[in-house]
Amino acid sequence: MDLNQLTLTDLKRGWSQTATAIQCNYCDTQWPRETAPAVMAQHIQTVHGGALQALIHLDSRYNTLTAKQQGLLTAFATGIKDRDLANQTGVSAATIRHQKFTFREKAKQAKLYLATYQAAFAQEDPHERLLDVPQHPQDPDDRWLITEDEAAKTLQRYFDFTTEPPTLIRWPKKQKAVIVILTRIIAEIPLNHHFTEPEINAYLRPIYFDYTMVRRFLIEYHFLQRTPDGTAYWRTVPTQERKDV
Repeated sequence: MDLNQLTLTDLKRGWSQTATAIQCNYCDTQWPRETAPAVMAQHIQTVHGGALQALIHLDSRYNTLTAKQQGLLTAFATGIKDRDLANQTGVSAATIRHQKFTFREKAKQAKLYLATYQAAFAQEDPHERLLDVPQHPQDPDDRWLITEDEAAKTLQRYFDFTTEPPTLIRWPKKQKAVIVILTRIIAEIPLNHHFTEPEINAYLRPIYFDYTMVRRFLIEYHFLQRTPDGTAYWRTVPTQERKDV
């Protein structure tokens, strides 16, 4: 899910719209733009448990909801009365009302923070905009502080864009350059899909002769994840941290 490209409405309903299609936020399912929204809503309900459940349980570093909070939000969405929910959870109705109050306060804080952030960075120089990075177990260090302008120059230096897909001319020595080329290479692998190792290799082999090394670096730098037994690989979702904060 690319948070930078989705509006608040897109996030709430579970899908977004491009010039030619409507696209599910949680998988690659899409239909022509003229398709009725109800069709996508039914897909999200059937495949992802509904827009609310998919959003509440989104696997993202930005989703900080605890299991208890997820359960409460799910219950609130049903319209259940405070007293009934209190009886179900074994707490007082006052506790449930306090939880609702806490959620409302956090929503107000988030709304004000977003408005402040957007106002402060409205005049951001595009040459100083930082490159998106994949989700990390820890916060990325200074190696990842690369502007989009720097990245574009690096890509031109190391890739031959006359081929399809672009081929890597040589492997860079500097870590920042490695990060930049990995950012471009991973773009060739679709999001929201699981692949076998041979399938991943099929994407990487045309790009660089030492595709096993590329695969290893993609995993090491968290662009690619895999199961412990190596039977499945998938792309890490970009954090959009520098833009969405």
